[in-house]
Amino acid sequence: MTRDLVLVRRGVYHDSVALMRVSRALSELPGVQVATVAMATELNQGVARDLGFDLPAAEPGDLLVAIRGQDVDAAADELDRQLGALSSPSVQAAEQPPLTTRAAVRAGGGNLVLVSVPGEHAFCEAMDAVEAGLDVMVFSDGVPVEQEVLLKRRADEQGVLVMGPDCGTAIIAGAGLGFANVVRPGPVGVVAASGTGAQQITSLLDLAGVGTSHVLGVGGRDLTPEVGGRSTARALRLLDEDPATRLIVLVSKAAGAVPEIPKKQVVSAIIGEIDLTAAAEAALRALGRSVPDWPAWPGWSGKPVTGTIRGIYSGGTLCAEAAAIAGRGEFVDYGDDAYTRGRAHPMIDPMLRVEAMTKVDRGDVVLMDVVLGHGADPDPASWLVHAIHRCPATVVVALVGTEGDPQDLHRQAAALREAGASVFTSNAQAARYAGSLL
Repeated sequence: MTRDLVLVRRGVYHDSVALMRVSRALSELPGVQVATVAMATELNQGVARDLGFDLPAAEPGDLLVAIRGQDVDAAADELDRQLGALSSPSVQAAEQPPLTTRAAVRAGGGNLVLVSVPGEHAFCEAMDAVEAGLDVMVFSDGVPVEQEVLLKRRADEQGVLVMGPDCGTAIIAGAGLGFANVVRPGPVGVVAASGTGAQQITSLLDLAGVGTSHVLGVGGRDLTPEVGGRSTARALRLLDEDPATRLIVLVSKAAGAVPEIPKKQVVSAIIGEIDLTAAAEAALRALGRSVPDWPAWPGWSGKPVTGTIRGIYSGGTLCAEAAAIAGRGEFVDYGDDAYTRGRAHPMIDPMLRVEAMTKVDRGDVVLMDVVLGHGADPDPASWLVHAIHRCPATVVVALVGTEGDPQDLHRQAAALREAGASVFTSNAQAARYAGSLL
């Protein structure tokens, strides 16, 4: 007999990624249909209610557990074991590690600081790095634009680069930061006011046999009038002076105050002016390289197509590009700040998108991205094949990745294709294909 178990544990905090792994472990138990373990934010409570759970009162600082199945007692025992493991003290360090950015800088040994803390605390940590004369990548979102402006003004005075806030992707001399694909070294440098836009460009170039020197993320607001493109200008200068970079690609969700173009050739990839695939192809031609046929595995699901396109995306730029190309439908970027408060990014935790796939209408076309690389889900197909089977709509996937990514691009494509999805390595081609089905 199926029954629900709902628990609220007061004042128990765990990282959203760790809780996602607990949810996955419980979901894989025999007899468990649904399991969600998350902080009781408004968003997470809404997800649990949408799944049909009756919830008691809870605060965002509480831990929410909702399990449905035939053997919820066994799941509760496993929950205690999993949470106990999270609470166990790790091996004690020989000495106290630095507790602040300033202390870590004083300890020496680095030339770039990565800030990944709640947005309300990111400014102080990033400013410490800037004041110390170090470049900084601010992975954190939710940083007020006024603080971003102050941070980048001071960075100009100090002669350092601020990547972000909300900079999800960077590659510095082959070292990936945040969400980053495994790309071969090469002559193309990227300045990106878009993380997934940079990932699409560099992945396509890699599939064409062309490598990347550096990817310098600048944050999605850098080219807005408020910020004035300060980080973009510095990033362009750095790549202009870099002997390993022959060509620069500038990626942005929207045109803005683009700084003076450097001496080296620049290919602009501005959504609404050119799609990312066309920009990658322009870069190849500028380097004298041929444009390949981008790998794709189109298919037929056997499901009727009579409705509209439902865009269920994890990348904001990919979502905007797909919406512009398709010209119709309803598109949601689940990587937006509104969906990531209190839970992991959808490139790590697919649950919101999996839930959304159950709510589409028969006859619709689901268009979605699956982004591979370091930082992303280690095996996204393992979750999505079940969701694709259950989805009443036809599914089209833009699979962004390289042959060097740890998830294995071709294995992911094969699993998604076998489940019934049509798979494209070009998001633009996926969007056009989805539109052609209607």
